[in-house]
Amino acid sequence: MIYEVRIYEAADGKADAMKARFKNEVVKRFPLHGIELLGVFESEAEANRLTYLTRFASEDDRTKSWASFGADPDWRAVKAASEVDGPLLKSQSVSVLSPAVAGLLLA
Repeated sequence: MIYEVRIYEAADGKADAMKARFKNEVVKRFPLHGIELLGVFESEAEANRLTYLTRFASEDDRTKSWASFGADPDWRAVKAASEVDGPLLKSQSVSVLSPAVAGLLLA
């Protein structure tokens, strides 16, 4: 299994729109592209950030899933419509994780 942590930082004044797009549009599209969402997190101290965790069977599946998601015409239309007044994201970071010790994974 491959796990991925993504952290999105919203552009100035766009945190609510970023979170709404994720909740209302992104989440329902992930399963269509083989992206298993394990959790979505936010912090009161960093209200402009959204952190989420996904899981894939392999690195190859992760690569193919993100390529498929990025090429999805419905997603591209949603993204374009939500960014008429500018991008919602200021930055993003991605960390890909693999279990380090067999038997210590709880989920």
